[in-house]
Amino acid sequence: MTRADTHLTVNNLEMRYGYSVIQKDINFFVKRGEIFVVMGGSGCGKSTLLRHLIGLKKPSSGEILYGNDNFWKVNPLEKEAIIRNFGVLYQSGALWSSMTLAENVAFPLEQYTKLETNEIKDIVSFKLSLVGLSGFEEFYPSEISGGMQKRAGLARAIALDPDILFFDEPSAGLDPVSAKRLDDLILELRDSLGATVIIVTHELASIFDIGDNSVFLDAESKTMIAMGNPRTLLKESRDPKVSNFLSRGKSGK
Repeated sequence: MTRADTHLTVNNLEMRYGYSVIQKDINFFVKRGEIFVVMGGSGCGKSTLLRHLIGLKKPSSGEILYGNDNFWKVNPLEKEAIIRNFGVLYQSGALWSSMTLAENVAFPLEQYTKLETNEIKDIVSFKLSLVGLSGFEEFYPSEISGGMQKRAGLARAIALDPDILFFDEPSAGLDPVSAKRLDDLILELRDSLGATVIIVTHELASIFDIGDNSVFLDAESKTMIAMGNPRTLLKESRDPKVSNFLSRGKSGK
């Protein structure tokens, strides 16, 4: 693998809240175009890691590199340029309730581009169609289901054609059929956009169906205790915490 194949590198990362260490000695890399899963039990720091990766919280120590750029050491303009290549889908969908779906998806285009109104309208319609919401442009979030809200949030996340997509528990609160539909959509968008995808989740169906690679964070030791393809870890990991998590306490061997 060449350096150009690596989209994200995390070196010796330590995360703290005040004096409390959340995770330490975190080291992993994410290849371009892969779906990378951040997994582990409740309270291990999965969502905290995501906040560090997208620039909402600075590490207490260590490096986060996008390509060759050290995210927390580049100048503000360079950091903004990196962030512009992010698309983020939060656990709740985080849609603005006072805006229609079209207005929600249009917002980043209005903020970060100089496109004309009619051009933005066309892009919004296209993005909503990609997630199966064509015809719902004028609906408000309260008027659609939870699964549709997640898809609308995804349409907004891909509005600017990001290079890397971040998902925080995307299947949370969804029924199994809606969750499977969302997983399939993530795969389709990864393939069509050529984007790298990083997902925080504890949903085994998603982990095994779409994960190419993964890292396992442990709340007790406060560090990562496994990295690899989830299906391979299920078969080969000798760490009981990893095995129990991936097999839901049943024998994974």
